[in-house]
Amino acid sequence: MPVDPQIQALLEAGRHLPRTETLSVPAARAQYEARIAAMAPPARIARVEERVIEGPTGLPLRIRAYTPEGQGPFPLLVFFHGSGFVLCSLDTHDGICRNLCAGAGCVVASVDYRLAPEHPFPAAPEDCLHATRWCAAQAAALGADPARIVVGGDSAGGNLAAVTALRLREESGPALLGQMLLYPVTDWHSPGWPSYAENAEGYGLTRATMEWFWGHYLPDPATQAAHPHAAPIKAESLAGLPPALVTTAEYDPLRDEAEAYAERLRAAGVPVACTRWLGLNHGFYFWSGRVDRCTAAMAEAAGWLREAFAGRPPLWATTHR
Repeated sequence: MPVDPQIQALLEAGRHLPRTETLSVPAARAQYEARIAAMAPPARIARVEERVIEGPTGLPLRIRAYTPEGQGPFPLLVFFHGSGFVLCSLDTHDGICRNLCAGAGCVVASVDYRLAPEHPFPAAPEDCLHATRWCAAQAAALGADPARIVVGGDSAGGNLAAVTALRLREESGPALLGQMLLYPVTDWHSPGWPSYAENAEGYGLTRATMEWFWGHYLPDPATQAAHPHAAPIKAESLAGLPPALVTTAEYDPLRDEAEAYAERLRAAGVPVACTRWLGLNHGFYFWSGRVDRCTAAMAEAAGWLREAFAGRPPLWATTHR
C-alpha cells in the first residue's frame, strides 16, 4: 500500500535534516535526541527508577526500570533500545518503554548498553547478556517475577535481544518466555536483502545509514560480520529458542532480513508471530499515540507480551496489516 499519510507527513517534516551518515557521531546523537519533543505523550505508569550496576568489564551500567500500576510481582521485559549500536539512549526510548509497560502490565528494564564506536562489538551484546542475568537475579527487587521474563528491542535492540536469547540458550540461561524483535537487524548489510534495494532511499532509514552504523560497530567485518552474536541469522541452529514476535515495516531496508529470521525460527520449531505493517517505515513504534497505525502496532506488541507472559504466545505466519 502507499506510505501511510501520517507517516508521509512526518517524512516531509524531516526532509531538511542532514543525513545521519554525513554527520559526526556526536552530531548524529544530538539530532536523534532532539526528536523526543515531537513524540506523543506516553501512557501513564506507576513509577520509574534508575539503578547503576557493575557491568561485565567493571564499568557502570545503567538500567531504568518502569513499573505499571497494580499489584506485583509483575512479569519482566528486559528491553534494548535501537539506532544502529551507535545512537539513541534510555531517553529516546522512554516513551516506547512506558507504553509497553502500561500496555502489557509488566516491569520494563531498559538497558543503557555501551555504544560504538567508543565501545565496538562485542561490548553491546556483553552488556545486554550481563544486564539480563542481573535482572533475573534481582527480579524481586524490581517487583518482577523471575519465572516470567522476555527480552526485546527495536532495530539494533532487536538484534541484541535475538543475540541475548541465543546466548542464554548456549550459556545456561536463565530461561526466557519469549523474545520481542521489533524490525530487528539480523544480518550484515552486504550484499543486503532485496528490501535494501527497494527501500534504500526516501523512507527515513537508508542503506547508506545502515552502512554507517555497521562501519562503526564492527572493527573487523571480515571476521565479525558472519559471527552469530553480530548477525544472529548466521547462527548454525535456532532450535530451542523462546517464542518470538517479529514485526517489520513495508518501507524498511531491514524488512526482508527480519522476515527471513522469523522463517528460520519457524523452521527450527520455534513458535513465531510475524507481522509486516503495511504503509509504515522503520522506527514506527516511536509514533504510537500520534500515528493511528503505529498505535495499533504498539497495542499488538503489548498484547503479544501479555500472552507470552501467560505461557500462550500467539502464533501466526507472516501477516500483512
